[in-house]
Amino acid sequence: MKRRKPNITAYWIAFSDLLMNLFLIFLVLYGSASDTNQLEKENQQLKQALAELKVNEQQFNTIKEIEAAIQELPEDLFEYDHVYKRYQLKRQIQFEIGSDIIVNLDDVYYLNRVGTEILSLVEKLQDKYKDKDIRYVIIIEGMASKDDYYDNDRLSYQRALSVSKLWKRNGIIFNENICEVQISGSGIGGIGRDTLNEAKNQRILIQILPKIGKLN
Repeated sequence: MKRRKPNITAYWIAFSDLLMNLFLIFLVLYGSASDTNQLEKENQQLKQALAELKVNEQQFNTIKEIEAAIQELPEDLFEYDHVYKRYQLKRQIQFEIGSDIIVNLDDVYYLNRVGTEILSLVEKLQDKYKDKDIRYVIIIEGMASKDDYYDNDRLSYQRALSVSKLWKRNGIIFNENICEVQISGSGIGGIGRDTLNEAKNQRILIQILPKIGKLN
């Protein structure tokens, strides 16, 4: 019997089909692996986001606790401004036009009490939350009235600086590692100005802001 020659064309077609099928199987498997890796990556990202959300929630709750503690400052020293959502000095420290000198001895005594109470509060909070990375920013803001004085911007800053110097002279010194004292002057601008009696804007404001993390 005469032997039939092998059909090379059919062989290569079949072989090509086999290779194509194997290639398709590889693509499917690779795609499945890629989908699995992508899902795993997205799962890790979701877990990280949830962990960060939990941390942020804890930080938020801590800040709320600190804000509640600030509300316990002596009522004869501080009052809450419902319009501007901040605590401010209850006593208006008055300055003469063009002056940054605190002349009234009662004002000096009052400001020393304010500094002492804020220092005590910061130390108590730091002790209570010593396992948390919390810092505090104390803002002393000087203000000036709209008058004919030629340099109200500089004057408002000097008024705030005079309070800081008063505190240091009386030993009211904040730990720079946990508390930053910012001296600022808003001149004849800023918010919370007295619109009825311009002379009352020759004064200072003091605010306490808690902050999670480093100061800088």
